[in-house]
Amino acid sequence: MKEKSLKRLERAEYSDIVAQALTEDIGGGDITTAAIVSPHQNAVGELIAQESFCVLAGLDIAVETFIQVDSNVRIDLRQRDGQICSKDTVILRIEGLAGSLLKAERTALNFLQWMSGVATLTRKYVDAADGKAVILDTRKTIPTLRTLQKYAVRVGGGENHRYSLEDGLLIKDNHIQVVGSLSHAVKLGLNTYKGKPVEVEAESLEEVQEAVAAGADIILLDNMSTGTVREAVKMIDKRAAIEVSGGISIERTREIALTGVDFISVGALTHSAPALNCSFTLKNVT
Repeated sequence: MKEKSLKRLERAEYSDIVAQALTEDIGGGDITTAAIVSPHQNAVGELIAQESFCVLAGLDIAVETFIQVDSNVRIDLRQRDGQICSKDTVILRIEGLAGSLLKAERTALNFLQWMSGVATLTRKYVDAADGKAVILDTRKTIPTLRTLQKYAVRVGGGENHRYSLEDGLLIKDNHIQVVGSLSHAVKLGLNTYKGKPVEVEAESLEEVQEAVAAGADIILLDNMSTGTVREAVKMIDKRAAIEVSGGISIERTREIALTGVDFISVGALTHSAPALNCSFTLKNVT
């Protein structure tokens, strides 16, 4: 896969999220650490990947977690977001008060494991598409955490669809039900927000034909068989961009990409990605 330039998140985009997560996890205090760990003990911690294949995402957020607990910790990043790593790869090394490392450990791991899981799954889809179609995410994200999830998709080589409802017109079946017809819905969209592309969901070849005639800029082929997608591509004949969605598995991505579509959108990137397996181990306690 051709590497893309990755714009890292600004600290302002995640610092409050980290603060809320730490408040949630620590509560009134880490009573286990307070009971058994001396406040003067120091330690070295290593965060290590435990997967045979993973794409890292969320390192800045993990670092922010440790720093918010204790700004005096010293962190040595061994990897970077977007790096492909394998089992036993040391991701970062951190030195500081043992109590601080223990307080931050779980929250830092949660962010890194979850975001890396999204990036890793995305990379698998991108590799399967092999440059024949762009892999897109959706708005099927955890409420209030969309910024982090969509960033992880970009780290994995995918691209973001709409971030919010104001970013583009996407006319779906329920909109059509309210308006009365697909073609009327498209015309309303084109006339109301001139200059913004209008995308419409089509669930049959008849609706594809109607969408083309109405002048839709993008046609979303929803839950169609591969054969039907091929027919739709011929019918559209480059008069609109084509997106495909609807339970597309990694195994099916390649055959869909080869039909000539432009985009494949996958909700699973953000709603079903398994978390990366990694560990955090303390050593050299003094």
